[in-house]
Amino acid sequence: QVQLVESGGGLVQAGGSLRLSCAASGNIFRIMSMGWYRQAPGKQRVLVATITSGGSTNYADSVKGRFTISRDNAKNTVYLQVNSLKPEDTAVYYCWGSHISLGESWGQGTQVTVSS
Repeated sequence: QVQLVESGGGLVQAGGSLRLSCAASGNIFRIMSMGWYRQAPGKQRVLVATITSGGSTNYADSVKGRFTISRDNAKNTVYLQVNSLKPEDTAVYYCWGSHISLGESWGQGTQVTVSS
């Protein structure tokens, strides 16, 4: 199973930016679909953004125009650039990876807190 390790979360003021990173183990990263989900306190985990192995991206409506997902296959890393942060973006952000043969993998999560 692929191991995913997130980093880059923290406390930021509204309007600020962060870059979340997720490093994957193994040598199949380049053929995996990757993504980010988030879970706010008392709420379900929801999709934020995904990127396919070919680089196609998909975003939740709530983050379109503010968040950007990207990947660096040479570094086995997927990124989430989060700009114009709002207090409602406060959540634990989880990295997700999927491969047709190996199924899904999840990271341990990184906390993003946006103060107003």
